[in-house]
Amino acid sequence: MTVTTYDTVREHLTQAIAAARTHQDAMTGVVRVLKNQMPHYSWVGIYLLEGDELVLGPFLGKPSPHARIQLNKGICGAAATQKATIIVDDVDADPRYLACSLETRSEIVVPILRGSTVLGEIDIDSDKKAAFGPADRELLETAAAHLANTFPHS
Repeated sequence: MTVTTYDTVREHLTQAIAAARTHQDAMTGVVRVLKNQMPHYSWVGIYLLEGDELVLGPFLGKPSPHARIQLNKGICGAAATQKATIIVDDVDADPRYLACSLETRSEIVVPILRGSTVLGEIDIDSDKKAAFGPADRELLETAAAHLANTFPHS
């Protein structure tokens, strides 16, 4: 069995984005690579900012009851509002957490930014507490920066 390293996943993310013909293909490719190659990522999705709401785009994992999230709600709303990555080691201890699955124990949300403009975010849940460390943050922030380049300019 091959052990996947963060460098390998980063390389696969770069390849998926480069091979994408559309912005939608790039997002779908990122979600697929992350879900398939990171065993501790139980749910992987991308939310897109539309007005004052985050709207669920491509995802892999159990269906989410949160297809739309207001900017002032949940960890996703907080990350978009603060324009900063948020890591929650124990979702049961964070009152902002919007429950999606009873199995979820930790979450990381990484904004997709163009300059200071939030375009969307990568949201990942894990069934393990404290599942996300500095290597996950770096990997996902790099993926978000590359994804931002695929978004159409408005």
